[in-house]
Amino acid sequence: MHAEVEHVSHVVFGWDPLWVSSILFVATYALIVWDKINRAIVAGLGASLMITLGVLNQETAISGIDFNTLGLLSGMMVIVAITRGSGVFQYVAVWSAKKANASPWGILLMLSLVTAVFSSLLDNVTTVLLIAPVTLLICHELKIKPYPFLFAEILASNIGGTATLIGDPPNIMIGSAVGLSFNDFLLNLAPVVPFILAVTLGIIYVIWGRSMEASDDARERIMNFREREAITDVRLLKQSLFVLALVISGFVMAHPLRLEPATIAMFGAALLLLLSNLKNNAEEQSEEVNKTFGKVEWITIFFFIGLFITVKGIEEAGLLRILADLLISFTSGDLVVTALATLWISAVASAIVDNIPFVATMIPVIKSMAPTFGGAENLMPLWWSLALGACLGGNGSLVGASANLIVAGFAERAGHRISFLHFMLLAFPMMLLSIVIASLYVYLRYL
Repeated sequence: MHAEVEHVSHVVFGWDPLWVSSILFVATYALIVWDKINRAIVAGLGASLMITLGVLNQETAISGIDFNTLGLLSGMMVIVAITRGSGVFQYVAVWSAKKANASPWGILLMLSLVTAVFSSLLDNVTTVLLIAPVTLLICHELKIKPYPFLFAEILASNIGGTATLIGDPPNIMIGSAVGLSFNDFLLNLAPVVPFILAVTLGIIYVIWGRSMEASDDARERIMNFREREAITDVRLLKQSLFVLALVISGFVMAHPLRLEPATIAMFGAALLLLLSNLKNNAEEQSEEVNKTFGKVEWITIFFFIGLFITVKGIEEAGLLRILADLLISFTSGDLVVTALATLWISAVASAIVDNIPFVATMIPVIKSMAPTFGGAENLMPLWWSLALGACLGGNGSLVGASANLIVAGFAERAGHRISFLHFMLLAFPMMLLSIVIASLYVYLRYL
């Protein structure tokens, strides 16, 4: 029945691997969306059952893991974890607030721009981890509601993260799967990002900006903040900035250097670990390295591992081939229609479920379309459509991207709960507007 399934092991009780893998995949997705069980646990169970029930053998399962994505994420997490200790991110946030003369709208604008830029150079999850707590502190001092600020930062983090290879996990996954470089993303996606960000911030200004007010005393308190005091370790700051500059230069020069992004990120992580620990004895080094590794988001890393194996299961069983055929049939094999359909489906789906599992599913689907469109080189409009749809679509709801949930968590702990429905009623239409802009961009540039 499924002749193309060569690598599938014998499924228990002789069950059809297509049905077994599909049920496991849907159940894994449903539990991730339900969000009552940690997503790393869910993905790990889904992956384990794919192997235990015989849909995959262990060797095939391991071949489905994208170690380039894992290495890039892990390396950047280590670099950021060490850099955070210097206080540079708090410095930039306070400096931005003072540059805006402690005006509420000016602070919102500056923090949004900082969030977008950091999200493109680090990644959006890390950026909101650093910016959201400072935002809550500034809003507390100004005695104003933080919701507009956090709302703007969520949107800015996903928009800014769209611009580069390392900005958003979906881009890391697409870049690794297709062999796209840092420069490829910069040249193809970055041009539309400032325009989408400007339109988004313009809408936020119309909704909240004109009515934002803070007392003179409250503004004076912000102006009295000493951003220089945020820098707690000047030596570490210099080391971190040196390594970050080296890593970003490495991403830009990756192609002529013949290096993968994961290698560059892991080298940067190892180098910064070495530099920051030179002054310590062996015991102190062990303690510091343990502390640094403790700050790596292992939940995200193991979520990815489980997810890659789960998706490999439905790929080997033939489900993704069926989905690709359905999409081609729906679009009549027209590249323009397929690209725009990919963009819009990605956006809406990424608003409903986390964009990471959606992209993990779509990558092999798009790869299997190569024969229809005359080869892998003709799929580029589809890859850029998938990246734009998944990254921007993450703005559609609180579960659309990991960064959204992190900001919501900070807000709830500070007593400012962000309602799922309240957020979505405003964010979803704004996300759709960004997709309209992205559709025009994709059509005019590639189609």
